[in-house]
Amino acid sequence: MEHKIISLVLAESQKAKKGETVELKSVQSAPQYYVSSIPHQSVIGQEKMKINGREMTFAVKSYPPDVLLVEAIATVNDVFSDAAFKLREDLIAGCYKIIKKHGGKADIAEEYSIAAVSGYSGEPEQFFAKAPLIASFLKSEKLTLDKKEIEYTLSAQIKYAQNDMVIIDWDGAFVFEPEGQINSIIELLEAANLQLLRYRVLDFDLDKRLQRALRLTQKPTAKTLIPLNRELAQSFREIIKIRAESIAEFDALEREIKLIGDWYSARLYDLISKKFHLDGWRNSIKNKQESLEDVYSIIAENFSVSRGKFLEFIQMILWFVLLAGWFVLLAFDIAASLK
Repeated sequence: MEHKIISLVLAESQKAKKGETVELKSVQSAPQYYVSSIPHQSVIGQEKMKINGREMTFAVKSYPPDVLLVEAIATVNDVFSDAAFKLREDLIAGCYKIIKKHGGKADIAEEYSIAAVSGYSGEPEQFFAKAPLIASFLKSEKLTLDKKEIEYTLSAQIKYAQNDMVIIDWDGAFVFEPEGQINSIIELLEAANLQLLRYRVLDFDLDKRLQRALRLTQKPTAKTLIPLNRELAQSFREIIKIRAESIAEFDALEREIKLIGDWYSARLYDLISKKFHLDGWRNSIKNKQESLEDVYSIIAENFSVSRGKFLEFIQMILWFVLLAGWFVLLAFDIAASLK
């Protein structure tokens, strides 16, 4: 029997390097167009690091053009042990160090760990005697979990054959596969984490833009009217671009996942999506985009009113200056006639 831990971290990068494209293989009996539906990884290289006295190899990859992926695979004696749990934490910490070394932004990142069991005979339910340890690994929780929580955690599972099983949770997954053919499952989990990361990055960017919009609601002065006009125009262009790109990305993902068909891979990705709350993130981002557009529309309307009042004020001043000039000329004419 073989036990493995696969830990990975994805993070945004200004410009992720591009290397050799990883060839994808379909999950179980998924159709051929599965390969074109999943985002492709690019191999950048490898990094060596000592973890608990063992030299580990970390694969450095990317999802061009702006996401880094660092992945480590370690064989362990017992994936259900405390030592395996500790190794998982150390592998994640190592992934973060390499992410930072390659210029990734570790402040907004997705980390995930997968425990894989292979080389066994019989059905995977035989390992449920260690259900509390499985649930703890899935939730990255060292505390003893309640029985109902354990049952709920293990209920998020999918089987293709009688002797395999995948259990999914927010922080990790457990994969039971007697033949050890788990690469395609890892690719699906990485693709889902990639999507979650993109949603979080976009959500963070929208929050910053909302704060920027609040600053623009301050009452403009004569000195700020022209700069404000430029900033509003620039903000509108950026919002329109973000809106168009995100809609295109959301629609493309939904279309590609539907292309997989009602097969094992599609059902597995659907389970992952529910655990990651991807639909909730997508709806939240759409709502924020609409709110941001409404806020900028209101600011633009108020700015137009303020600018109109400002121009009216300038016009009144010019009229007063003109009238004053006429009065001065009239006074000179009267003075000249009296002489």
